[in-house]
Amino acid sequence: MKLNLRSLEAFRETMLSGSATAAAGRMGLTQPAVSRLIAQLEQDAGFELFYREKGRLSPTPEALMIYEEVDLAFGGLERIDALVRDIATFNAGLLKIVAPPSLSEGVLSTILTRFLDRFPKVRVSIDSRSTETARNMVANRTADCGFVKLPMDRADLSTFTLSASETVCVLPGAHPLAKHEFLTPELLRAEPLVLLGFGTWSRRQIDDAFRDRGVRPDVKLETHTVGSACAFAAEGIGIAIVNALMAKNFVRGDTVIRTFRPQILHEYAFMTSALAPMNRLAAALLEEARGYFDALDKPTTAA
Repeated sequence: MKLNLRSLEAFRETMLSGSATAAAGRMGLTQPAVSRLIAQLEQDAGFELFYREKGRLSPTPEALMIYEEVDLAFGGLERIDALVRDIATFNAGLLKIVAPPSLSEGVLSTILTRFLDRFPKVRVSIDSRSTETARNMVANRTADCGFVKLPMDRADLSTFTLSASETVCVLPGAHPLAKHEFLTPELLRAEPLVLLGFGTWSRRQIDDAFRDRGVRPDVKLETHTVGSACAFAAEGIGIAIVNALMAKNFVRGDTVIRTFRPQILHEYAFMTSALAPMNRLAAALLEEARGYFDALDKPTTAA
């Protein structure tokens, strides 16, 4: 079986736009032509990709399964196209970055503003995927570079450590515990907590800190971004235990930050593929990121 590239493009555009008519407009084709391409792809694949209901196309479970891979593959082709144009014009191009949402919404905005001041003709694409998918995208060069939380041990990735920040507690300023400079598992006993998703490396360290002190954490709510955790803390749902570097971008109103002890550090790194030299735009972004983080205060030693 050999799948037709044009048929795959029609499939991708239909998934992105939601209809064969819209996909036809994006591809410069007629709607019947796009429908024929999709029908040919289904024939080659041996299964249906869309349900046909009163002229509307709804993706099948099989279509949803293969879409992400098709999207990643075409992302690679777009990167080749961007690379050719970058070489031709020297000071133009597309830099594709993968980064966690909390970083994109916080410090990365400042770093990229400075970067784009230096390279005003450069276009930047920021993608947020699962941790493993983000690493794979950088390793296989679907993305040029990315920001990742350490520790990480992969031979196909090169990492450059940027920063280490404390773990902190975010809580309303009127909370009785706000009078303390440091908050420990003992002080947080029986307090409702807002923690990031179960199973991450930093979450395991937090759980270990409570277990080592003989305290069972009262996890009131679990979420997956620092911004949402801080928002829930501000509403009084619970005390959020999060990364200080991210938290300072989301603290609002009378919410305050207090340092968590025992110390848990969060290390962030810049990553590129180890299978090819770093391109010049990624190198420039690394330089900008290093300058930004070098200007921040260094983490304090453990108490």
